[in-house]
Amino acid sequence: MNTLDVTKRKNSENEIQDHPDNQINVEEQEKKLKYPKSVFFIVTNEFCERFSFYGMRTILALYLSDMLKYSEDTATMIYHVFICFVYFFPLLGAIVSDSWLGKYRTIFYVSIIYAIGQLLLSASATPPFGLPARELSMIGLLLIALGTGGIKPCVSAFGGDQFILPQQERYLAMFFSLFYFSINTGSLISTLLTPVLRDTECFEDECFSLAFLVPAILMIISIVIFVSGKRMYKIVQPMGNLILKVSKCICNAIFNKVKKKGRKCDHWLDHAEDKYEKNLIEDIKAALRVLKLFIPLPIFWALYDQQGSQWTFQATRMDGQIGSFVLLPDQLQALNPLLIIIFIPIFETCIYPVFAKVHVINTPLKKLVVGGFLASVAFIAAGLVELELEKTYPILPSEGLAQIRIFNTMNCPVSLRYVTNRNTEQKAEIKPLNMWSDLKVEAKGSVTLSYTANFTTCRNKGYTELDNEVPGEIVAKEATALSWVITPKGLKDYYKDDVDKPDKGKPAVRGLIYLAPEMNRNSSLRFVYSESNETALLITVNSSVFAPSKLKQFEKPDTYDVYLDNYLLKTKVSFKLGGAYTVVGSYISVKEGSNITGEIITVTQPNSLHMVYMLPQYIIITMAEVMFSITGLQFAFTQAPESMKSLLQAGWLLSVAFGNLIVVIIKGSRPFQRQVYEIFLYAGLMAVIIAIFAVMTIFYKYVEMPQEEVSEEAISLEEKKGNVNPTYKEDEK
Repeated sequence: MNTLDVTKRKNSENEIQDHPDNQINVEEQEKKLKYPKSVFFIVTNEFCERFSFYGMRTILALYLSDMLKYSEDTATMIYHVFICFVYFFPLLGAIVSDSWLGKYRTIFYVSIIYAIGQLLLSASATPPFGLPARELSMIGLLLIALGTGGIKPCVSAFGGDQFILPQQERYLAMFFSLFYFSINTGSLISTLLTPVLRDTECFEDECFSLAFLVPAILMIISIVIFVSGKRMYKIVQPMGNLILKVSKCICNAIFNKVKKKGRKCDHWLDHAEDKYEKNLIEDIKAALRVLKLFIPLPIFWALYDQQGSQWTFQATRMDGQIGSFVLLPDQLQALNPLLIIIFIPIFETCIYPVFAKVHVINTPLKKLVVGGFLASVAFIAAGLVELELEKTYPILPSEGLAQIRIFNTMNCPVSLRYVTNRNTEQKAEIKPLNMWSDLKVEAKGSVTLSYTANFTTCRNKGYTELDNEVPGEIVAKEATALSWVITPKGLKDYYKDDVDKPDKGKPAVRGLIYLAPEMNRNSSLRFVYSESNETALLITVNSSVFAPSKLKQFEKPDTYDVYLDNYLLKTKVSFKLGGAYTVVGSYISVKEGSNITGEIITVTQPNSLHMVYMLPQYIIITMAEVMFSITGLQFAFTQAPESMKSLLQAGWLLSVAFGNLIVVIIKGSRPFQRQVYEIFLYAGLMAVIIAIFAVMTIFYKYVEMPQEEVSEEAISLEEKKGNVNPTYKEDEK
């Protein structure tokens, strides 16, 4: 029954009048009250700030591991500590804004701190500056967390302050839609762009300095835009902070309860009645009932925020080749904002109405429960992908075992007999320009293996410096991969090899070329794009001292022609993502004249599992976010007493902070050696805790506005529209 019917029944003798005085239309008032131009400055400011934050966050995990050389576990912990601070500092921002500075000055001051943090992060990633990168990065991240956290509780509220309510309610709804759109647009564009900037080559292999500088510039621009609109802003003075008031009330209740043990009250908060008004205490009780439901929810954010850490590291070990385009591991995060934009209208117009008709998933708490279970399913999908990935991982040297690889730089086979540390004789045939390996040599500390190498075939091919049989020793070290090299001088040289997947996921190559001393000049290995004939990578080969080159990474996987100086060694060689390769060869003088030989050996197999296998986990976690995050904010807002809405919003943000703290604790304790076990641990924790939450929701009673209150409020709105006889209230009296 609509409000007009209620009015007719209550006041049947009075007809709805058509007098012009009673036809005050809200739309006409909106036309008189123009849309505040100031909000365009606020929305643009939010776009730039979100671009800055998400752009920086997208590449942060890879920066910590690739540039600052932290392990993946440590990089993950630092990443989630940072996110934890980001969602803790809104409490401080709200207190400072509401108690002292007001929203405008708080946004302005913390934005400056934010921009300084971004600039420090960019400077720390610039090698020519010679700054202490790790220390400066941590300071920069702390300032960024303080800045974005301080802004978070103020900007949307400051935008809301620009409207006159209730006359501009429709405009306010339009503002929040525009505001949300600017957040997701900034996030989507920056998530796609900053990995490309990071992937460009500048001071070193990658350009993190530029990738951080662009978000820093956007943050500076956001400050300029925000300040430019000052003359148009409606600035509300601080009215005192609710969070502090609530905290004092709770502390007072606890103190009085402990002090006056004999006094009995219906609720422990009633002990604060001596100092605080009854309405405040009742509102706090209502808020605590909702906050109690928030206790299990941080586990969702523990899973959700790993898109930027563990899932990004997982993507580095996968193949992102799509035709001629290469999808970068950190670009995969752009799926989330893109899918959100797609899913929100689908859920609102299709999925929720269908479920509501059959009375399934038709309440906010049911949506939260389903969203939680979907997050668990997303991590089960991630775990299944990890199980398949493990099949492609290289065998790494481990405790109690050593690895030996022997590379033959000569174009002739070499036979090897060696005695193991168990006094058993083994034979190995090392083919021309090839590699032989033993990846499970038993070793405690280091072991020495005696060998006899047969070079008869090589002598017949002109390598006259070598004897037919040469005795020697090979050293193997525990938990280490040592690569030994056969040259025309015998089996003497070795180096510590890196056989894991390349840090950045890009193909990596090492040169292992023997140059005859009489050449008396350096040479170079050139890797040229097969299609364009442009040089992609250059490795210098030293003639004075034989030594392997460092591993160098290609800018992208592609097909290359390989040259030693101007001599074409190999044509159209595919170097793929995740692969580590060694170019083995020699440039020597023999009786017949100069002889150049070479071959490309795959030391670490390239990524074979495609990133497309990660699509299900991204789709499911985004569906979970739509049902969990958006619904949770709505639930916190609608179930809170009018005076406690900001408190519950703060509680919701804190659940995100504690969720990231869970990741830090689990990662810091290192419960498993295999990553897949940790992934399934999160899936199990999510399922168990959300099941407990589902039981808790059974006992929750939704707060509903009394019918009389609804009618009065609705009648008031009809009066403003001129549809209700103004004498109605007099008759009621």
